[in-house]
Amino acid sequence: MSGEKEAPQVQEASRRETDAPSSKLAVFSGADALELDSGASLSPWQVAYETYGSLNADRSNAVMICHALTGDQYVASTNPITGKPGWWDRMVGPGRPIDTDRYFVICANVLGGCLGTTGPASTDPKTGRPYGLSLPVLTIRDMVRAQAKLIDHLGIETLFAVAGGSMGGMQVLQWAASYPDRVFAAIPIAASARHSSQNIAFHEVGRQAIMADPNWAGGAYIAKNVRPTKGLSVARMAAHITYMSDESLHRKFGRNLQDRDGLTFGFDADFQIESYLRHQGMTFVDRFDANSYLYVTRAMDYFDLAAEFGGSLPAAFTGTTTRFCVMSFTSDWLFPTPESREVVRALNAAAANVSFVEIDSDRGHDAFLLNVPEMFRTIRGFLTGAAKARGIPAPGGSD
Repeated sequence: MSGEKEAPQVQEASRRETDAPSSKLAVFSGADALELDSGASLSPWQVAYETYGSLNADRSNAVMICHALTGDQYVASTNPITGKPGWWDRMVGPGRPIDTDRYFVICANVLGGCLGTTGPASTDPKTGRPYGLSLPVLTIRDMVRAQAKLIDHLGIETLFAVAGGSMGGMQVLQWAASYPDRVFAAIPIAASARHSSQNIAFHEVGRQAIMADPNWAGGAYIAKNVRPTKGLSVARMAAHITYMSDESLHRKFGRNLQDRDGLTFGFDADFQIESYLRHQGMTFVDRFDANSYLYVTRAMDYFDLAAEFGGSLPAAFTGTTTRFCVMSFTSDWLFPTPESREVVRALNAAAANVSFVEIDSDRGHDAFLLNVPEMFRTIRGFLTGAAKARGIPAPGGSD
């Protein structure tokens, strides 16, 4: 896409999914106003979500899946914008590690997102125009508050498990800290209890790329019927590098040339890695809103769980009865293993029930989204044990 006026069909689809998504929708107002960390109050507001499987009679088998930065509610079903399969359909489904024959799975688009949950592209009912930058800045805790309102709406008192990777893992930790009596088991994957200065720096590069695009228009691009696609594409390219490892980049691309026999001595995409990143950037702009990218990256930057508890991370989990399975990957330099170990040490200090697995993988941070058998075995085994303790029967009556 060139960054000029977008194709009418793309604009129509994007606007439809923003305000009236293809997925399930819960709308809140009045007494259900959402009080935000910024001090602002949001009302009315809405959450778009998908569910899979069936809720059992005693409502004890609900699993909340929390998505990462650019994910969505379509964890195991087709995305209506891209037409692609669910982003974690290897993990969630009948007979999968998160088995929808046994568990009732819920996945909600995060607050600040762009696929149906209230975000900057949503129509502000007070003005009839998109919120843009008038939407209050949001936090991970705000996202989790919204999810808690959703499970209240669904009549679910406690969650059997909360699981997610990256920003989803941050939400898992926030759930366990904010609602310890409502989470039986927690699986934070490739995440940390606070965002590092390095990660904040990468996010700032992406935000500045978006805001430097003339079509960003001070955040009011929807009203002008343009999109800052060039800036958002560059933001995605920079971020995507951090999701991979040096080993995986070398194995996949090396210094191979792209559809040519020699260097062009110009600035086209001579190398396969250049072509790949450009493709990643330009396909991303078709499914994601630029202002949502600003809001959600800012929420990650603000995340510091210990700061909510007087600077003590163990205090965030004092007295918890939640069972934890913390996972990391050896080649993840975005959320490296020492950050997961810090969470494990805090849980141990709080006398929590915790297991930790570092998975040997050369696929970088994105390994949690890929076909990693050890991850699947670990999650299946952890949930099977937790389900026995919770009294959730296995399909067919045996594990």
